[in-house]
Amino acid sequence: MDEVIISRAIIEGYARELLNYSEVDVAIVGGGPAGLSAGYFLGKKGIKTALFERRLSVGGGMWGGGMMFNKIVVQSEAREILDEFGISYQEYKKGYYVADSIESVSSLCYYAVKAGTRIFNLISVEDVMIRENDRVTGLVLNWSAVELAKLHVDPLTIKARLVIDATGHDAEVCNLVCRKIGKKLSTPTGDVMGEKSMWAEIGEKEIVSFTREVYPGLMVAGMVVNAVFGLPRMGPIFGGMLLSGRQAAEIAANLLRT
Repeated sequence: MDEVIISRAIIEGYARELLNYSEVDVAIVGGGPAGLSAGYFLGKKGIKTALFERRLSVGGGMWGGGMMFNKIVVQSEAREILDEFGISYQEYKKGYYVADSIESVSSLCYYAVKAGTRIFNLISVEDVMIRENDRVTGLVLNWSAVELAKLHVDPLTIKARLVIDATGHDAEVCNLVCRKIGKKLSTPTGDVMGEKSMWAEIGEKEIVSFTREVYPGLMVAGMVVNAVFGLPRMGPIFGGMLLSGRQAAEIAANLLRT
């Protein structure tokens, strides 16, 4: 057993994939439920997609269920998403389905990768590329360890025809764009409006209906939608986030065609 061969296999294998995904159709930022859902449905369509997650693990807040009870709730409208990913569930009351959060995250990750989406973890997005036509055309990336250690290390870039911000409550990419170019998002204020207090019924509906392109080349999915458009948060019900990911994939596919 040669340790150098092992090291070379890892370095060469990773480098090949990073080079291959230096230009993609869609770059997803954030590997929570919406990002993984979008990645799966994009990959299923044969769209070249890379997902960048700053943490060691994907899944966002879904791992912890509600207050570290590792169960999640999904409503009737999203039950077909659970079926799509082969996630087992039980009906608690009519229209309310309970699933294991660990199984759910594992399934989302597995199917997204098998569909063809490449997940790069431990990578942070520190900036976006915006060209003369006022369009987001790519991401500026660095290792998360560099960000955490506050080291002055220059980043690298990738090119993307579309970027999906799926970074959750913080809406990191959208906030980046606003800091760089001003209030130009397609919201009533042009800015990230900030999510409102919890109202699951409204939040679960509007997270899907407001999933869209908010700036040329930049889409939102998942809790970013609620943060950008000032919508209510929902708590540990995850159907809307899964549906938002699927909706983002559908919109992205249409935008790429046109």
